[in-house]
Amino acid sequence: MGLSAKDSLHLKEALQIAVVKCSERCLYQSAKWAAELLDALPEQVDEQKLAEASGSGPGNYVHPAFYPTPDPEEAALEARELNKYLLAKSFFDCKEFDRCAAVFLPESLLASLLTAKPNDVASTKGKARASSMSAPDQQALPEISQKSLFLALYAKIISGEKRKDEDAEMIMGPHDLGTVTNKQLLVVSRFLSRWFSERKTEDGEHPTSYGFLEYLYGMVLVKEKNDAIALDYLMQSVHLFPWNWGCWLEITNLISRIEQLNKIAPHMPQNIMSFIFHANTAVNLYQQGQDLAASLGDLLDIFPTSSFLLTCRALLNYHSKDLLAAEQDFSNILALHPHRLDSLDHYSNILYVLNLRPKLAFLAHLCSSIDKFRPESCVVIGNYYSLLSLHEKAVSYFRRALTLDRSCLSAWTLMGHEYVELKNTHAAIESYRRAVDVNRRDYRAWYGLGQTYEVLEMHAYALWYYKKAAGLRPWDGKMWQAVGSCLQKMGRDRDGIKALKRALLADSYYESTASSFGSGGPIDRTAQMDPEVLLQIANMYDRLDEEDDAKAYMELCVAQEDGGATSADGAGLGDSVAIHHDSPRGPASDGGGEGGDRGGHEGTGVTVATSKARMWLAKHAMRTEDYVTANRLATELCQDGVEVEEAKALIRE
Repeated sequence: MGLSAKDSLHLKEALQIAVVKCSERCLYQSAKWAAELLDALPEQVDEQKLAEASGSGPGNYVHPAFYPTPDPEEAALEARELNKYLLAKSFFDCKEFDRCAAVFLPESLLASLLTAKPNDVASTKGKARASSMSAPDQQALPEISQKSLFLALYAKIISGEKRKDEDAEMIMGPHDLGTVTNKQLLVVSRFLSRWFSERKTEDGEHPTSYGFLEYLYGMVLVKEKNDAIALDYLMQSVHLFPWNWGCWLEITNLISRIEQLNKIAPHMPQNIMSFIFHANTAVNLYQQGQDLAASLGDLLDIFPTSSFLLTCRALLNYHSKDLLAAEQDFSNILALHPHRLDSLDHYSNILYVLNLRPKLAFLAHLCSSIDKFRPESCVVIGNYYSLLSLHEKAVSYFRRALTLDRSCLSAWTLMGHEYVELKNTHAAIESYRRAVDVNRRDYRAWYGLGQTYEVLEMHAYALWYYKKAAGLRPWDGKMWQAVGSCLQKMGRDRDGIKALKRALLADSYYESTASSFGSGGPIDRTAQMDPEVLLQIANMYDRLDEEDDAKAYMELCVAQEDGGATSADGAGLGDSVAIHHDSPRGPASDGGGEGGDRGGHEGTGVTVATSKARMWLAKHAMRTEDYVTANRLATELCQDGVEVEEAKALIRE
């Protein structure tokens, strides 16, 4: 997917405009994202050619990013209030947010919005032309440009967020209930609902809207849990100005299923931003497959050194359990952008699971030297201490990350794992719950809740949480194995067998499994299978008195020793595997380290699971008077060194 020189020129110009427009409105993260993408675009056309293409000489060329606003009325307002705008922006840059807002919106006006009774704007979805205020003598809205209005209202929201963090209790303290809210949202919401209502025309929205106020209103509605209307406004925003990455991220956070993404995709603006959004959202939804990898490859052809796209590719490999490739991707990103801390918490998870302690130590030292007060740095250092089994120290760093940013998902989830290690199940459950509040798509938090309730032997709760995790990652056998084991403990053997069969098929045969789940269809005996799961299925068939099926699965379990498959998680370790290593830092539970990369036909060798299966088969042969088979199996057990005494008793018998 290459771009022509002309398309590349237009893309470069659009990204330059995006950086300027977002910077003018103090949307620094969106401006940074666009600037990084711009920097990753290979140079093809210089400014001289650009000037020639525009028909101007190099001396009097003005870049489109600095053209005056096309609407004359808006341009006149911006020119008139330039001094005030510069003052307000300088206040914002100095983090004096209330002073910034007061330059354009006096407190008396905002107070009048709070005292007046609002109509139910949400119920009419913004279609009513009536004023959103019921008072007949309501104060008129100030006549200022959209740019200045955005800056003032955005400063008000940031001021509220700052005060919310100040009012919040200590992380996981006795009064930290996570219920402190941003008190400025109400006034901003009422102001914008009235502003949009007054600007309605018979044909729809006012033609001079530039998309930023729609983005701001959508963001406020998201915080007010009004997702449906928020999505409408955010969609309007990306149509009016598609280069605001913050708006695309808000839409991503509203999408919890791939079906939702596919449903809204046709209504998106058809440009490269929509393409990037689709790929990023699919990665966030833990999607896999060649199509997604090809999409990211096409984008990387256009932006070869984009740290954002390279991170997306690394996360795709991470979610696909290809840890070695993900580690290599993150290592390359670090070499290209050695001072970039974004997403390094994911890199530390990978190094943790691969048990690469020297690399994790280097990463922790690097992050600390760049900025020790970034949430990502604290998470990396916390992971390092966790790998050293210094769990109290790890918790202190995860809490520090959350003090800096309460929406840091990794810190909540990983802190839950640390509390499990410290046997503090109450704190672990609370940490996982807060992680789910931040992002309901985080399967690791749901899975952690399931495991914690299973430790407490509250299997009904554990099953519900495991099912949530399996719904988010339906192709991950680990999730279905947890569901099946839980059903087994609840005595629901028939349902447990279905779930464990899906666990066997899920990783390699997700597409075919989706249609045959629960059908009890044949299992491919040549595929890699986990002896532990096969033994569980066989035992459940045995309890159901279905001896033929039980025998078939016991034989299949034994067959894994020599050429069947490698165990998915070190069969035989069973339930003694610590929760911390099962799925906390990502999907990699396939033996960890380099073991997950082994071929499928080496065989597992003798494991506890295969020996138990062999013992069952020997006893079954005794019951059916097949003494030759029983003797052979018992002799093999004596050679294996597992269940030796019972095997000798069988031979004597």
